[in-house]
Formats: sequence, structure tokens, C-alpha cells
Amino acid sequence: MPADFDVVIVGAGAAGLSLAYDLCAQGSAVPLSVALVDAPPGPLRAPLRTWCFWEPPGGPYDQSLAHSWPRLRFRAADGASTVVKLSRLHYKMLRSDAFEALVEQRLVRAPALRRMEATASAVRDVPSGAGGEVLAQVACGERVLVRGRLVFDSRPPSPLPPARTTMLQHFTGWFVRTERPVFDPETADLMDFRTPQPARGLSFGYVLPLDPHTALVEYTEFSPAPLDAEGYRRALRHYTHDVLRLGPFDVTAQEHGVIPMTDGRFPHKQGRSVYRIGTAGGATRPSTGYTFAAVQRQSRAIADQLRSGRPLRMPVPYGRRARMMDAVMLRALDSGRVNGADFFSRLFRGVPGERLLSFMDGSSRLHEDLLIGLRTPMAPMLRTVFELPFRIRRESPAAPLPPSPSAHEESTP
Repeated sequence: MPADFDVVIVGAGAAGLSLAYDLCAQGSAVPLSVALVDAPPGPLRAPLRTWCFWEPPGGPYDQSLAHSWPRLRFRAADGASTVVKLSRLHYKMLRSDAFEALVEQRLVRAPALRRMEATASAVRDVPSGAGGEVLAQVACGERVLVRGRLVFDSRPPSPLPPARTTMLQHFTGWFVRTERPVFDPETADLMDFRTPQPARGLSFGYVLPLDPHTALVEYTEFSPAPLDAEGYRRALRHYTHDVLRLGPFDVTAQEHGVIPMTDGRFPHKQGRSVYRIGTAGGATRPSTGYTFAAVQRQSRAIADQLRSGRPLRMPVPYGRRARMMDAVMLRALDSGRVNGADFFSRLFRGVPGERLLSFMDGSSRLHEDLLIGLRTPMAPMLRTVFELPFRIRRESPAAPLPPSPSAHEESTP
């Protein structure tokens, strides 16, 4: 039976929308029909969220940014600060509703795209013949079957793959409006370690000022399990009142997210014609939680191949060396061999800012990685390097992820 579409995309989060956006760009040598299947409003649809990333000014989404910053600041546990002035890059903040509106402008002009609201219950290869299919249910209860030559599934992975180390980056953020001007809209606080540290992992504050009175203020942990709502509230009250000393303020909105930090292997294929993208396809950097920039690289590489008529070779978001370094860092942090706040503070003090951002993005070169490695505590890191090959990958005991992880990268870190 012939496929209904050339491409079917399941999920309309960052990964699904980005791939649809790139596939529907003008000038394709091979016109493609695309179906975008998204869950109807409800618990399976991703809430409003924030993505952060860095790139030179003039990027494709600049018109929709909430803000961008030419300077980054890092604060150690003792309050000592390191400010990095970015010469080539800006740190950018994009809200998901603005991104969706921008993508929609292109999609409504794409005659070969069909968007449908339905809850996918099965994504699989067609039982006989080439292609994949999505079994879904629309709001009225009717079941639909959508077939494509290729299917890309962006739904969050559940469960997480077996791993030697699995942690979660979990956070809650408040959009605050203060009575007095307390923020510098030119400087983003990427990691502020003046927060109580958990028994395993680390915690930090994260501040993205939009103007002198307004900012997104987040409390973030890298640890085995999320907090309850009261735990995040206490942490944010302490950070905003006792650490930042903001004075009176109103909370105008809030967001929450959980991002996997694991050295588990995310398979890029789940059948002959079915592929995973986004976090499910390994686009989340295990050591930082940043995802959005890797999603853009992944979706553009897929679209370039398909739009030119070339056979698909699924792009790998991060190379083998980056994944190995992430595995070492996660194990050293989870085992308690390194103090997380001290580990990152040493990196921020000793490594040039844009070199460190290249490392965090997985685009640094070998000699840069070696120079960065010299800034880490050598003995515990080397012990972890030799230990890792003997550790067994086990099923993750971590809590399940929400329908779509928020990311202050991207996710944000």
C-alpha cells in the first residue's frame, strides 16, 4: 500500500517543529509531503517553556527571541564572580510560544503539509513493505492510521535507556517583576553556586534578565530525583530573598522541567523507516542538559538530505569523544569524587568563555578538550576513566520524564 506522506513527524515540541520548519522551506529539489501529528491540548501536550542557546547574532530565530545577552556571569559558592564578554556569540532566549508562531508562518504557506491533533498510541514499521505508520486517536475517539515513507518520533523516551550513570537536571523558574531595578539586562547569570548543595550532585541559581525589573530566575539541581513542589518553592524563596536580595517582587509566570543526564545510548532508529529525534534521539547533552542547538543541527541535516533527494544518513548529535567525556563527568559527579560547584567554578575561571561554550556544545576540537581537561581535578577524573569500562549498564531507577522536557539551554544548563 503506498504511503500517505513522504514524512510523518510525531510531536510538535522543539524537535518536531524544527524538522517541519526545515522540511517546508522553499527551494526543495524534491518536494515533500509532510504530516505533523501533535497531541491535543491536555497532559500530553508540552507546556509553555523556555529554550536557550548560543550562536552569532543574526540567527534564523532572532526576530522571535525574548532576549539575548553579550555577557555571561558565573558565581562560585563564596560569591566570587567571573564575567565573560562574548565576542562572536550571544546567549539567546527563545520562548516556545514565539517559536511556534514563527514556525506556523512557514507551515501555513506549505501546501504539502498537513497538521493534525491526535494522540499517537503506536509508531512502527509498516508490517509489510517499506515505510512506517502512526496509529493515533483524535479527540472524538476515532482511530486514524497515518503512513509515511519515513517517520520521525520526537516524543520523550520512556523509559530511559540502560546506563552506567543516570541523573536528572530538574528545575523550577519564576518570571519575576521587582519594585526596584535590580537586574543588568546585558548579563545573564548562567550558574550561581550560592545555593545549598544536595547530598548527591549539585545545585545552582540561573538568572536571565529581560530588563532592569524583570527576569527569569530558576533553581536547578543535578541529582537522582526531582523535588516536590514545596521543595522548589523553598529553594527559590531562599535564592531570591536571601541570596539575590531582590526585595518585593511579583511572580508573573513559572515553569518547571526535568531533563535526563545519562550516558545511556539513545537509538536513532526504532525500525527500518522509523527514527527518533530530539531528546529521544540523543540531542540532549548529557553533561549540561542543553538540547535546542543540537536539535537545530539534527533537523537541518535531515532536511538537507531529504530535500535534495539523497538517502537519509541519520546525523549523530554528539561525537564519541564528547559522549565519553560526559560519561566521565557524570560518574565523577554522581559518585561524589568531585564537588560539582567547585568543578564548574574551576572551569569557568580557567577556560576562555567561548572555548568553554564550544566544549559545552560538543563542537570543540581535541586540543581544546585536552586544555579543558587540565582544568579539572585530575586524580578523581582519571580514576573514573579507568573505572567506567567495568561498570554495567543498568535500567534507570529515575523518575519518568514529563511529556516534553523544558530546557533552559537550551535546556537550558
